[in-house]
Amino acid sequence: MITCFSKKTHFDTWFTNGKHEGHCDAPAEKGGCDAGFGPYELLEAALASCLNIYVRVCAQNQNIPLAGVVTEVTMERRAPEDVVFRYGLELKGPLTEEQRWALIQAAQECPVHQILAGKISFTCLPA
Repeated sequence: MITCFSKKTHFDTWFTNGKHEGHCDAPAEKGGCDAGFGPYELLEAALASCLNIYVRVCAQNQNIPLAGVVTEVTMERRAPEDVVFRYGLELKGPLTEEQRWALIQAAQECPVHQILAGKISFTCLPA
């Protein structure tokens, strides 16, 4: 579970899972101070980091000599109900084309990718 706390500076918001913490803010053009990642960037980061970790786990489990991964994610919002996540994977190391293809295919199974690709609903819990 993530808990967020408002700070005194405009829209600066700190979040924690009880072990780690970070902060985000609204961009200056939206009235914030741009003092941290924006909420949309955190959503992109969630997918990018999950893709990165998942591909490395798959490579390790399949004994693929992956030396590293660079993932990039961009979220395009054409309308609130029309969102496209575009991502790139730069796979490093002495990989065969078959191994590269296996890791690219595996990326589609990362847990955050699966959540975002599925039906999502929301429930507001009472405080």
